[in-house]
Amino acid sequence: MHSSIASFQWLLYIFTVISSLQVSATRFNIPRLSPTRGTILQNPEILSATISEDFQTFYYNQTLDHFNYRPESYSTFQQRYVINFKYWGGGAGADANAPIFVYLGAEGPLDGDISIIGFLTDNAARFNALLVYIEHRYYGKSIPFGSREEALKNASTLGYFNSAQAVTDYAEILLYIKEKFNARHSPVIVIGGSYGGMLATWFRLKYPHVALGALASSAPILYFDDITPRNGYYSIVTRDFREASETCYETIMKSWAEIEKVASKPDGLSILSKKFRTYFVVLQNFFNMLCGGIDGAALGTDNDILSKIFAGVVAHEGNMSCYVNPPTIESETTVGWRWQTCSEMVIPIGTDNTTMFQPAPFNLSSFIDGCESLYGVSPRPHWVTAYYGGYDIKLILQRFASNIIFSNGLRDPYSSGGVLENISDSVVAIATINGSHCLDILRANQSSDPDWLVTQRETEIEIIEGWISKYYADLKAIK
Repeated sequence: MHSSIASFQWLLYIFTVISSLQVSATRFNIPRLSPTRGTILQNPEILSATISEDFQTFYYNQTLDHFNYRPESYSTFQQRYVINFKYWGGGAGADANAPIFVYLGAEGPLDGDISIIGFLTDNAARFNALLVYIEHRYYGKSIPFGSREEALKNASTLGYFNSAQAVTDYAEILLYIKEKFNARHSPVIVIGGSYGGMLATWFRLKYPHVALGALASSAPILYFDDITPRNGYYSIVTRDFREASETCYETIMKSWAEIEKVASKPDGLSILSKKFRTYFVVLQNFFNMLCGGIDGAALGTDNDILSKIFAGVVAHEGNMSCYVNPPTIESETTVGWRWQTCSEMVIPIGTDNTTMFQPAPFNLSSFIDGCESLYGVSPRPHWVTAYYGGYDIKLILQRFASNIIFSNGLRDPYSSGGVLENISDSVVAIATINGSHCLDILRANQSSDPDWLVTQRETEIEIIEGWISKYYADLKAIK
């Protein structure tokens, strides 16, 4: 058993890079969903200082519990949101009713997203839009109970940390903003990536009176229960590697048995440590670079399987005396996402013998045991589909929903749980063959963005323009 776990950890060291998402060697953890792809902000305060002066920070006195009437439910905390007024054409007072673009914060501080997510600022002038960015509760500076330590203290304080509370937070803040700036009839478009894209979808479905439409980028809303095959995530990882290099893929396939063989020896872990010059750590990488190193090693004299795998690490990290990450304090995102996946965001990712990984099926019982040992409460694996839906999504949403764009890059492992086909004329899917995680909502680069990405973004904008035009026509007819 220990050798099996050890080999899994060693290959996680190599292969977690494929997903570009941080994954713990702890087997019951679920890969993160953030559009910032697991980037840890070493000093958010410095990053905040570099953001344009056009962005103004505000705090809303947010209700702790929107769904109960106990005395403690009425407690409040300060929730951060940021507004950019630079492009706004004004609300009803200016007789403009210019739109409001809203970025829904996800599992991390807002600071990094403001500097990376470019879809709002890139398109604001075209719409004369007000830009709003709202931080997710329990992240960044939006912490209940007075401090992060107190908020994360136990399951009792963490119990208010869930998606339903979060989307209602967003609704309260947006209703407040619309009233404060005389923008009652300004159409709202919510935008989110990954988990934030899920929130954008659910927000449009739950609060259609607040948001006219939603752009949900790389949102795996179908990766719950048994809607999506559990091997979907790592099947795409495998396909990406195989398309990059068949020999690289074959080397990786063979390495499992070799690492298992070495790890089973009495001094196996020591041998692996010397071979890789590392401890059990998790890295980020690009599979092309990794495969370049693996394939290149085959041309040398030291071309055993482990040497090839190690060459992939060197290709990304450079030639170092020791490949080790020093012990660090877990980021607030790591801590927060662990709770979210141990409560409601139970995404059943596993592997079988159809991928390049050792078979490791998702085991719900083991997952529950791991979460109970951490928090003393059991996950609710079926809550998301009960509360938001997911089964028979086309049958249900084609008559009920409207104005949602599901965008996915098919190189993104999480696209396996995304909506990839149109549901109706206004609930549409945009899938790009070469796209990756949340690429369409990141900052545009005119000199380097491929034509297909430029076209994708323009298509999304034209759809949103259509929503807003129809809304203005309806508003005019009512008046």
